[in-house]
Amino acid sequence: MREKNVVQTKNLDWTYNGTKVLDDVSITIKPGTFTGILGPNGAGKTTLLKLILNLLDNEKDSVLITGKDIKTYSRKALAKIEAYVPQSVKIDFNFTVEQVVLMGRTPFLGRFDRESNEDIKIAEWAMQETGVLKLRGKLITHLSGGELQRVVIARALTQEPAILALDEPTSHLDIHHQINILSIIRSLAKRKNLTIVAVLHDVNHALEYCDNIFLLDQGKIVNSGSPEKVITPKVMKEVYNLNVNITKNPFTGNPYMLHDYA
Repeated sequence: MREKNVVQTKNLDWTYNGTKVLDDVSITIKPGTFTGILGPNGAGKTTLLKLILNLLDNEKDSVLITGKDIKTYSRKALAKIEAYVPQSVKIDFNFTVEQVVLMGRTPFLGRFDRESNEDIKIAEWAMQETGVLKLRGKLITHLSGGELQRVVIARALTQEPAILALDEPTSHLDIHHQINILSIIRSLAKRKNLTIVAVLHDVNHALEYCDNIFLLDQGKIVNSGSPEKVITPKVMKEVYNLNVNITKNPFTGNPYMLHDYA
């Protein structure tokens, strides 16, 4: 049984070159939820995500994954719990889509082990979920940006993680692929009890897809909770200096933000 809180930070600080990037950040994320990390450029969003993934050194016992100090996990053990989809991925070698996706099984294999039939089935499931199974034999260097992003997500899913962390997963995609990828991710959270933690720039994407939002500004959490609680005209003015109106998406009924272009 998974922990009640799958991700937790306690009074998390992080400083780079004498500048405090994160200041007393405490968050709690429950399993099976889609959590968005929002904020202006330089707010500390990616730094927070990387600390949750143990990609940056943190001296204090401030990050807990499934109830344990993240520093007690080996790299391989943590890779069985957390998978990461970075903001951009560049693969220059002529691997096929299937070969790249199967790399997600690496934490479960010994040094000289080959993938088993079960490993291949897991990879096939991930490719099916992300709509790239038909591309399995295609070279990764011949894919479009949207196809490559879905392959990278498939590779992460092949790790069978409890936590899927994504850094601006739609930043290089057209609107069709943005909606497609976010819909896939949200569906997996609900159906597979997968915990999603994503740095997002598009506020309307957060309003539409997230269960919870942590809003960062200058390294601090300035608001957190449900999308409708966090994204308000007052908060958007204070954090982004934007005049906004919150209405409803006529297709889904979820909150939708309109802003002044003046």
